[in-house]
Amino acid sequence: MNKEFAGPDMAVTPRFGQRSKDSFARARQVFPDGTSRVTIERDPVPIYIERGVGSHLFDVDGRRFLDLNCNFTTLIHGHAFAPVVEALTRQIQRGSCFANPTESEIELAELLAARIPRVDRVRFVNTGTEAVLFAIKAARAFTGRSKIAKLEGAYHGAYDWGEVSQASTPENWGDPYAPRSTAIYRGTPTSVLDEVIVLRFNDVEGVRGLLSWHAHKLAAVVLDPMPSRGGLVAPKPEFIAAVQESASDNGILVIADEVLNLRQSFCGASARYGLVPDLVTMGKIIGGGLPIGAIGGREDVMNVFDTSAGRPLLPQGGTFSANPLSMTAGLAAMRYLDHGAFAHLEVLGNIVRDGIARAISSRGAHLCVTGAASLFRIHPRAQVPNDYREAYPTAAAAMLMKQLTRFFAENGVILPHGAAASISTPMTRADVKFIVDVFADFLDRHQDQLDAIEVRTHG
Repeated sequence: MNKEFAGPDMAVTPRFGQRSKDSFARARQVFPDGTSRVTIERDPVPIYIERGVGSHLFDVDGRRFLDLNCNFTTLIHGHAFAPVVEALTRQIQRGSCFANPTESEIELAELLAARIPRVDRVRFVNTGTEAVLFAIKAARAFTGRSKIAKLEGAYHGAYDWGEVSQASTPENWGDPYAPRSTAIYRGTPTSVLDEVIVLRFNDVEGVRGLLSWHAHKLAAVVLDPMPSRGGLVAPKPEFIAAVQESASDNGILVIADEVLNLRQSFCGASARYGLVPDLVTMGKIIGGGLPIGAIGGREDVMNVFDTSAGRPLLPQGGTFSANPLSMTAGLAAMRYLDHGAFAHLEVLGNIVRDGIARAISSRGAHLCVTGAASLFRIHPRAQVPNDYREAYPTAAAAMLMKQLTRFFAENGVILPHGAAASISTPMTRADVKFIVDVFADFLDRHQDQLDAIEVRTHG
């Protein structure tokens, strides 16, 4: 990387420092693989972070990185956002959690209900996984049916039914017109696999046929409007229409999983793409950097949680659900996430995606970029994929993307490997130009390898 592209303290450096090495050695003595999350990236050592400020991270070795991970897209305002810090400081002095409700949970629910279409009522939980878990249970309680349909390759948290076919491979994903239900972990009950119908993203005829064929047993179709793990590809309007019509015709509820993609607009991703869900799952950005999840939706469907007349159709609790710290932080973050903030993110996102696309085109590289709003993802293939199968990389392509992540780290940028990169509100045009410059330099330095990649589509 040429020094002229680098900002202050962002000259080329090793991927990790000595203190990160030492910390990982300690961690291996107390954690099964040295970490507490399977999503922690290591190459071969994780970068241990000391603090975050705005759009940057500082590791334990004192190095600065522009953060495109944002804790897996959560930190839309970056690190240590002052309004959140101030709100949390006030709240922690009053107490961290109570068995009783607080007014802050009402205020955050009111904000979400006013902003997100089809959210008449809200229920708070602690994680995105819990949000999807209870949305599926709510659909079952409302319809009296047990099966769900979901997209191949889409991530919906660590819930058995939501995990089905999350990580299918060419060796096991089966027929292109009727994808196989595959397990993500050894010991997954066969009954779980039998209760999940797997759909291919953007497959109009497939979704119509499979939803109609299994309609009498389907409670819901769980749909991420733009699956990050599935390629961060935009949905075709006709696909959204097919899901909507097939579900409506057959009494199947539509669950929009917007835990990640709520950040796509002031009103969320469903509104952006014309999806009209019955339930919406939310998380990440609505917590201001603290653990949170939420289920929202139609009043009649959400009434399965109602205890007014005694035991509800679906009991739901949680010691830390709607805790005042998460509610307070989320409220502060969301109040500052106004139309102006989204317009800023949209501009920066367009600059990054357009700049990356131009760099690819000018060099004839076998790569492409996808995404929308404040999200983007680079793919080791010449054509934009339509779904998870087309986005699935060859071994050589996967190695190239690993080298891309390494190159970015060596040049002071944290770029997620095989997942969505995200822009935060503190970022500037200079920051996003730097991202494009680093990427262009990577292309120039790896031209031979790019030319040698076998470009093929799995299907």
